[in-house]
Amino acid sequence: MSSHQISGAIAYQDHQGPNQVHRWRAFAVLAVSFFMTVADLAIVNVALPTIGRKLHMPESSLQWVVTGYALTFGGFLLLGGRAADLLGRRRILMAGLAVFTAASLACGLATTDSFLIPMRFAQGLGAAIVLPAALSIVMNMFPEGAERNKALGIWGAIGASGAAIGVMAGGLLTRYVGWQYIFFLNVPIGAAALLLAPRLVPESRLATARRRFDPFGAVAVTGGLSLLVYAISTAPQVGWGTARTVTLLATSAVLLAAFVVMQTRVEAPLMPLRIFQNKTLAGANAVGVLLGGSFFAYIFIGTLYLQQVLGYSPVKAGLAWLEMALASVAFAGLSQALVTRGLAKLVMAAGMAMIGGGILWSTTVPVHGHFLTSLAGPFFVVGVGTAFAFIPVSIAALAGVAERESGLASGLINTSEQLGGAIGIAIASTIAATHASTLLRQGAAPAAALTSGFQLAFWACGAIGLAAVPVTYLLVRRNELATAVARTSQKPQPAPADV
Repeated sequence: MSSHQISGAIAYQDHQGPNQVHRWRAFAVLAVSFFMTVADLAIVNVALPTIGRKLHMPESSLQWVVTGYALTFGGFLLLGGRAADLLGRRRILMAGLAVFTAASLACGLATTDSFLIPMRFAQGLGAAIVLPAALSIVMNMFPEGAERNKALGIWGAIGASGAAIGVMAGGLLTRYVGWQYIFFLNVPIGAAALLLAPRLVPESRLATARRRFDPFGAVAVTGGLSLLVYAISTAPQVGWGTARTVTLLATSAVLLAAFVVMQTRVEAPLMPLRIFQNKTLAGANAVGVLLGGSFFAYIFIGTLYLQQVLGYSPVKAGLAWLEMALASVAFAGLSQALVTRGLAKLVMAAGMAMIGGGILWSTTVPVHGHFLTSLAGPFFVVGVGTAFAFIPVSIAALAGVAERESGLASGLINTSEQLGGAIGIAIASTIAATHASTLLRQGAAPAAALTSGFQLAFWACGAIGLAAVPVTYLLVRRNELATAVARTSQKPQPAPADV
């Protein structure tokens, strides 16, 4: 066996003794890397008005500070995950960290929108490289069972709280040190992760003598996903029925359909469709789309309500989300414990029910609302729900996946959540803006019109979250998930040969 085959096949076979401590140190590096990418999805939200004023950006350009990041992040996740499997997960992780850190520095130094926006694209690309590589390394460091469930429990808590903490950090940094520091914050963290990764994080990759790629499939899926994210992100501004939006959506559909056809015919597909024979994986990704669509849209619309209706400053709006983040972290341990006891499917359904129900509770927010009476209850319920949802979704999306496809599975679940978030935000924004505009034309007061629009958007977000409950029961197989979770004492089995 060649040296690269050995490195791909035996990484962390010994799960006892000193290696166990070493694995958790490596996990800490990976978890921090993950947190940076998740927080950056939301950290700019409360800073956008300040960035627009300081850089004299028109409204049409300001949206690209958010959309540019989401576009490359969502579009390149699958490609990043498969590249990690083939080229080496630590190697790809470090490449992504280098891109993300350098782009963060460049964003903070930007003095014009023509420089900031391309650097946000670069940041999103770095995040799309980092995230699936990091999660696939976690999967391969820990065997299925108690240890992996614990690791993924922490991972899910980070994902659940990252967006809320990002909003909070964005508000504090913008108010007290300047908007540039929402980007500068990533530089020392990314640099430290880059220095520690070669010392702590194990290298692993698909153990095969030939590293074959699917270039046409890569172009098709990346182009299709990028166009899809772009179309749904800009539709609220240009209109869903415009020729541009319809053309972009149609082109995206053609590219993604072509990608699926290619995967059935090429020798080394980028995404072997056999992975969806694992019904629990397929169900977890379906729930992931709805989870992203409800939760990320709720953060987005909720922040607009806090600032535009209640008049919260960036700091106050950011701190308002702290309750949700703390609730998510506080209940992550319980969620992980219940999952380990074989209740993963029930926990997932309960989490999505709480997210949907908490968001629907927010539909009662008034024009002259107060945090304690109007939002504290919904924020707490949604925070607990995210702990109960993100953790079992993360575990289910990787349950039963072979080592050789862990990067692909990691990229797939993150793609599902990010695409769901983009779609949810676009739908909620369209509903809120359309309804508010209609009321304004009818003579309603601005605050009342905005509040009514946000209430209707909350109805949509809540419905998306609740839709995941029947999806969980229909698609996630209890036996498959329980079998994977119960493997507490088995060592990882060798990956089967590629077919």
